[in-house]
Amino acid sequence: MSLSVLLERLVVSSTLGLAALVPGHVHAAGNAGADAFATECAECHSLKQGKNKKGPSLFAVVGRKAGSVEDFKYSSAMTSSGIVWTAEQIDSYITLPKKAVAGGIMKYDGLPDAKARTDLIEYLATVK
Repeated sequence: MSLSVLLERLVVSSTLGLAALVPGHVHAAGNAGADAFATECAECHSLKQGKNKKGPSLFAVVGRKAGSVEDFKYSSAMTSSGIVWTAEQIDSYITLPKKAVAGGIMKYDGLPDAKARTDLIEYLATVK
């Protein structure tokens, strides 16, 4: 086996080994959903469990009951909404937040682009 082949195999196996150490949602950086999160959500929401910002952490948001993140002060409208964050509910909410939860306090006008919403929701589903 030549030295160049040996070095190539070493680089590939090292890269794969390092990739296994990185959380799944970090791998998605650069994809459309990660990009949508960065531009639309990251200023107010984190993807880290237990790290709230202006808004609650969106770690494992898909399937979670609205208003249930500990140590975050929600509006009474959100806590009494009865919403469970399915893909459909998230889509409705991020389309027009103030219509989806009247009396909610999120300062966001919504994301009108259906493809961007779909990409974002698919990305959020990987963050768990």
